[in-house]
Amino acid sequence: MLNKDVSKWKLNKKTIFYFSVLILLLIELFPIVLVFLTSFKSQIAIYNSNPFSSFIPTLDNYKEVLIERTFLINLKNSMIIALVTTVISVVFGVMASYSFARFKFKGDQKIGLAILASRMIPPITLSVPLFLLMRKVSLLDTYLGLILAHVSFIMPYVIWMTLPFFQGIPKAYEEAALIDGCSRFGAFLKIFVPLVAPGLVVSATFSFLFSWNDFLYALILAGSELKTAPIVVSGFIGQFGPKWGAMTAAGSLILIPIFIFALILQKYIISGLAVGGID
Repeated sequence: MLNKDVSKWKLNKKTIFYFSVLILLLIELFPIVLVFLTSFKSQIAIYNSNPFSSFIPTLDNYKEVLIERTFLINLKNSMIIALVTTVISVVFGVMASYSFARFKFKGDQKIGLAILASRMIPPITLSVPLFLLMRKVSLLDTYLGLILAHVSFIMPYVIWMTLPFFQGIPKAYEEAALIDGCSRFGAFLKIFVPLVAPGLVVSATFSFLFSWNDFLYALILAGSELKTAPIVVSGFIGQFGPKWGAMTAAGSLILIPIFIFALILQKYIISGLAVGGID
């Protein structure tokens, strides 16, 4: 009798768990599904009171985005900026994180706290100083200017994201590599980097997402020559109201690289989040 009660409780517990996961999944996917469906609707169907009512699919919204506008060029701008920002932030952020984890020097804790505090500053408060600085050095509306702005708020995240991974590696591995004749940098590349690979993938993924989705800095520091995809989406708000069809079509296209990136690296992302202790 007791075994039956235990088995029943385990079954109910598992049912509640999967039901809760299903509810959360529906909540998360609802906006994405709604955007995707709306992108195939005509303007008349969009203003129907029921967003899930039957409709005749059309590709007019995608034609307007891809043919009548320079959206592909804007996607290219976003891709270049996000990829370069990710590489710079991860490469230098990981080396800085390794230094904080392995070397003790005067003021290391204060520097670490300063880096963390810089991540807490709202980006809107830095937008005007960055604009003035970029104008002074002639980097407005350039790839380099926008990439440097993105690196300034993404690299602190990478440093603190990868720090627990380096701290969790025993020093014996490094000491063994040094005894075998490996240099400090060689031990970093050959020992540490492979061991913290899940953390690097997670950091790279979130760095790419932060840069790809950035709106504020792209709006302030990029002009007509360097518009990114999020800026173009906001441009579909016309004189007589938002063009919901074009906006949702552009939004759906922006989501495609993110989904591909996440699907390819999902195994490493899950393991990296688990090791890093991030909810």
